[in-house]
Amino acid sequence: MVIKTDELPAAAPADSAREHGSQAGGKGRPGAAELPSVMLLNGDCPESLKKEAAAAEPPRENGLDEAGPGDETTGQEVIVIQDTGFSVKILAPGIEPFSLQVSPQEMVQEIHQVLMDREDTCHRTCFSLHLDGNVLDHFSELRSVEGLQEGSVLRVVEEPYTVREARIHVRHVRDLLKSLDPSDAFNGVDCNSLSFLSVFTDGDLGDSGKRKKGLEMDPIDCTPPEYILPGSRERPLCPLQPQNRDWKTRPLPKPLQCLKVLTMSGWNPPPGNRKMHGDLMYLFVITAEDRQVSITASTRGFYLNQSTAYHFNPKPASPRFLSHSLVELLNQISPTFKKNFAVLQKKRVQRHPFERIATPFQVYSWTAPQAEHAMDCVRAEDAYTSRLGYEEHIPGQTRDWNEELQTTRELPRKNLPERLLRERAIFKVHSDFTAAATRGAMAVIDGNVMAINPSEETKMQMFIWNNIFFSLGFDVRDHYKDFGGDVAAYVAPTNDLNGVRTYNAVDVEGLYTLGTVVVDYRGYRVTAQSIIPGILERDQEQSVIYGSIDFGKTVVSHPRYLELLERTSRPLKILRHQVLNDRDEEVELCSSVECKGIIGNDGRHYILDLLRTFPPDLNFLPVPGEELPEECARAGFPRAHRHKLCCLRQELVDAFVEHRYLLFMKLAALQLMQQNASQLETPSSLENGGPSSLESKSEDPPGQEAGSEEEGSSASGLAKVKELAETIAADDGTADPRSREVIRNACKAVGSISSTAFDIRFNPDIFSPGVRFPESCQDEVRDQKQLLKDAAAFLLSCQIPGLVKDCMEHAVLPVDGATLAEVMRQRGINMRYLGKVLELVLRSPARHQLDHVFKIGIGELITRSAKHIFKTYLQGVELSGLSAAISHFLNCFLSSYPNPVAHLPADELVSKKRNKRRKNRPPGAADNTAWAVMTPQELWKNICQEAKNYFDFDLECETVDQAVETYGLQKITLLREISLKTGIQVLLKEYSFDSRHKPAFTEEDVLNIFPVVKHVNPKASDAFHFFQSGQAKVQQGFLKEGCELINEALNLFNNVYGAMHVETCACLRLLARLHYIMGDYAEALSNQQKAVLMSERVMGTEHPNTIQEYMHLALYCFASSQLSTALSLLYRARYLMLLVFGEDHPEMALLDNNIGLVLHGVMEYDLSLRFLENALAVSTKYHGPKALKVALSHHLVARVYESKAEFRSALQHEKEGYTIYKTQLGEDHEKTKESSEYLKCLTQQAVALQRTMNEIYRNGSSANIPPLKFTAPSMASVLEQLNVINGILFIPLSQKDLENLKAEVARRHQLQEASRNRDRAEEPMATEPAPAGAPGDLGSQPPAAKDPSPSVQG
Repeated sequence: MVIKTDELPAAAPADSAREHGSQAGGKGRPGAAELPSVMLLNGDCPESLKKEAAAAEPPRENGLDEAGPGDETTGQEVIVIQDTGFSVKILAPGIEPFSLQVSPQEMVQEIHQVLMDREDTCHRTCFSLHLDGNVLDHFSELRSVEGLQEGSVLRVVEEPYTVREARIHVRHVRDLLKSLDPSDAFNGVDCNSLSFLSVFTDGDLGDSGKRKKGLEMDPIDCTPPEYILPGSRERPLCPLQPQNRDWKTRPLPKPLQCLKVLTMSGWNPPPGNRKMHGDLMYLFVITAEDRQVSITASTRGFYLNQSTAYHFNPKPASPRFLSHSLVELLNQISPTFKKNFAVLQKKRVQRHPFERIATPFQVYSWTAPQAEHAMDCVRAEDAYTSRLGYEEHIPGQTRDWNEELQTTRELPRKNLPERLLRERAIFKVHSDFTAAATRGAMAVIDGNVMAINPSEETKMQMFIWNNIFFSLGFDVRDHYKDFGGDVAAYVAPTNDLNGVRTYNAVDVEGLYTLGTVVVDYRGYRVTAQSIIPGILERDQEQSVIYGSIDFGKTVVSHPRYLELLERTSRPLKILRHQVLNDRDEEVELCSSVECKGIIGNDGRHYILDLLRTFPPDLNFLPVPGEELPEECARAGFPRAHRHKLCCLRQELVDAFVEHRYLLFMKLAALQLMQQNASQLETPSSLENGGPSSLESKSEDPPGQEAGSEEEGSSASGLAKVKELAETIAADDGTADPRSREVIRNACKAVGSISSTAFDIRFNPDIFSPGVRFPESCQDEVRDQKQLLKDAAAFLLSCQIPGLVKDCMEHAVLPVDGATLAEVMRQRGINMRYLGKVLELVLRSPARHQLDHVFKIGIGELITRSAKHIFKTYLQGVELSGLSAAISHFLNCFLSSYPNPVAHLPADELVSKKRNKRRKNRPPGAADNTAWAVMTPQELWKNICQEAKNYFDFDLECETVDQAVETYGLQKITLLREISLKTGIQVLLKEYSFDSRHKPAFTEEDVLNIFPVVKHVNPKASDAFHFFQSGQAKVQQGFLKEGCELINEALNLFNNVYGAMHVETCACLRLLARLHYIMGDYAEALSNQQKAVLMSERVMGTEHPNTIQEYMHLALYCFASSQLSTALSLLYRARYLMLLVFGEDHPEMALLDNNIGLVLHGVMEYDLSLRFLENALAVSTKYHGPKALKVALSHHLVARVYESKAEFRSALQHEKEGYTIYKTQLGEDHEKTKESSEYLKCLTQQAVALQRTMNEIYRNGSSANIPPLKFTAPSMASVLEQLNVINGILFIPLSQKDLENLKAEVARRHQLQEASRNRDRAEEPMATEPAPAGAPGDLGSQPPAAKDPSPSVQG
């Protein structure tokens, strides 16, 4: 989802510069009229404010990291990290010595890693490093090694092998042999994932840039494939994963085969007498020349033995060659191996490191080509051991996940280096835990794990594997009977996970949560949790010392828990409250009743079952006798949902509190002004400010009034309120009673729980079935009920309209289902409101400008409904029928073939006797064949029904073809969406969806089904603060300082997350943009190349963010005069866009303008026009015929016509553009003048041409014709236009302007500081949301990344 700025400095009115509320995880402040940098953005349209608020970083889990970064302290702390590096010399056996650059805080281990990766030393794994004869310890930091300095010599000394080391060596050799083989990425194992950038750039961009210094004017083939051209109807799937030349897949001849087979021998393990000769294990190898050999791995190295497949003879064979490395031995016995291995390593080292590094979490690909299944000893071994013996850091024992997760949280965090260490440890353990939990969950569903209660029926079973506890998402023992049974049991784990995420983010010392991962696989939901020490030995009743195990009948509390949870109550806005237990005693809680507190045997205080951390959503929870506000009633709420666990999202709670705070400030300011006005009369207090009058105000989206008003007279009023509120909160008796009255009234009106300060909190137990409140609290309960109703109304009256408005103004640009969901969630809108969002889009006056949102929304609604049906459908399928069942479902869902028939699995083999059904089959082993009778008509009827029941939306279609016809969807897009949501992987081939003679899918087309995994993403908070401060600096026009801060953020991100992460990707993109603006194209290219690779690897090769990154990279390639590369990157982006959405998207206009401009630059005029005219049509549709974007589009088309010497068409387009500029900007605006100049110039050229023509007609061909001047566009002019359409403006500023600008920035900064200081006051006041100018607002890629030196306009 990308948020673009407009091309032109439109004179933006002051109030349009406010930011839309709650943009990134509830942090965008509504009414950001005090944003220090607002007026500096070239006034280039308000959208620039929200530039990529969401695209660049995944929505932050919460709005809790409110500390303003960039305090003086961070400045000093950074110094600790920046130690200068030095170089050491490495002496390894058999090669020339070489020098290596190292840094003092690296570990010795990291030098080992480098040597194992280098082309000339990669075949060694078992060695130690010696400095002056002393062995260096693996885990010591280099700075702690005595005598290690610039120029020291480190010797590589071969060490004797152990069984473990020999295994590691064989595994490493196998990894080297497979290094160019993408099968691990297609199969989704070992955190490998795909990347295709190198296919389009022909290797590394940096090098080619140096080679092609001269302007690339030698002819390049610019014609795109037919399917990329505007207006093409075909959407092929194969180009999605272009074949890399080095890959081994079936259609290609096998390149670079080094060995045919390398596997463990059947003679393992060595018998006792051979053990005593030092044999560790035996390998079996078939060389490329078809020679079969047996190899002994001994403590001294590898040698050939005389065993054969059926005869054991461990004696050495000839040649009697003992080699410390397996590679050297194989080089000796196989010439092909020697040749190909060398080539392979050369290629491996040439690949960009980002193509090889593992990602922190597994990314799955939804398509894959047909690949050969080759023998692979390591893979075979991994599948059957749980790989526990090979965990590098803990030799020989299973990991105690709970201990690791909690110990990392307990690490100290006083200064930056400590925090970095802590965050890195937390992140590493989390990603390891997620990988282990995913693997375990799949094993559970596939029936490979024994249950701990095997005698119970399948649904009730629980499992323990690798120290992780697994339970299935079914309602065991009627636990959720009152909440919706199995449906509630299915959503509870994700709610719980959100709770864990939130409490982890608050990060209170002494309060512990469980490691939690939710895995959806084969239609089942599995929750994986770390195990509280001692919990399995005791009864649950004894363990729980806080909360309730029966939803509120028996409730207990505990002072230590209250104290710990009290610390989370302010950031999470949870109210401390009393409930009654079954003996009618009052019990005090500071969370919902189901939240349980258990003290583990390790003495830690754990909280679990956090499924109701946030207040209930009353729109979906009908309560007898309770009326909802009329906005809700108008929209048809309350509606009964399938379960009663619907909660408001945290982003919504934050936005609502934010909105109320603005209201509070305004009410108080208003009253103060009335008081001042009527000093003589008695001030009319706010009696009428009860909820009724209040709600009428909250109709407007937040910050509507705030923007204009705060600028005006009330600014002084608000300042007074702040001062006053602080005085009252300090409670030193200085405030006069009338002012106290003002604050009290305002507090009462907005529903604050305190009468002296603004403080809104929610009681999560209100409306919980079974929870009772004491008589004494009835007033409080009544207010809380009202607050919940207001919040439900706020979602409908502010957040949803706000979202639709943002989409209409193109402040957010969803491209597919995932980006739409992200945009909704950032505003706190749950997916169950999707139907309501679509209804509002349909009713919107500018309906056609929201076409793209409507299409995405309908596609999302259909695929989500299909996913719900698919889930239950799969539960009835046994393992042997999976591919048949999935292909049958896809046929019913997407194929136009009217009656697909399912193939039952019994076809291939006939079993002799039917064995009786076993009682405890694994969860995924139901063997009924009910799934086979599904028909397309029935499925689509169910989809429409599901859409109505779940989303309250009426779909008008009975078949897939009707859906495609009615809503303009693409079947290929629907296939992508359903595959991503359910984890299906299909074969990469062209599917004939529309054939009425045969079904589109066969069993062979379904390759795999992957788990869909939800987990916590731990954050790098310091790095994030640096990132934000850097953005703030850039926004204020201090590019150099901003660049330094962002570089620092990049280092810290790398420090915490390792090389691959979504946030690092955002950082790299911004750096590339800054370098580009500062004129350093090479640096921009290298950073952007990393950003593209990272986006492909971490987010997916066709994720909207990746499309975005491809576009940026193309621009920087063009600027570095790599024209053919720029074109192939743009064509790739356009192909992905067509596949993911289709042609009719506002983003496509930008893409086509880019392509058209580049083609214009290489003088492919006709092609260029096809793209530019398509862009013009799309812009006109989405921005309206009078928009400035459209004027620019007309101008670009006119320029191409001019180059073709078709002056009449050129004039026609330029006139259109001129008219728009004149009406929008007025006669005197420079754009209007430029356009009118260009019109004159065109007219003169047209007249000159006409004269020449007349001359020819009059005098025949003998006429002496002055040569006509047709100029090819200069590269500079094309680049200038490219910068304009991509929103990069270079604005020359005089020194004086700069001085004024800095003064202005400083002034605003002081204002902002003043308002931030009030936040620091730790009195109750501090609950106020951070002031509008806090760096959190800058969205996560600052607008001014576009403008090097902003100018103050208007």
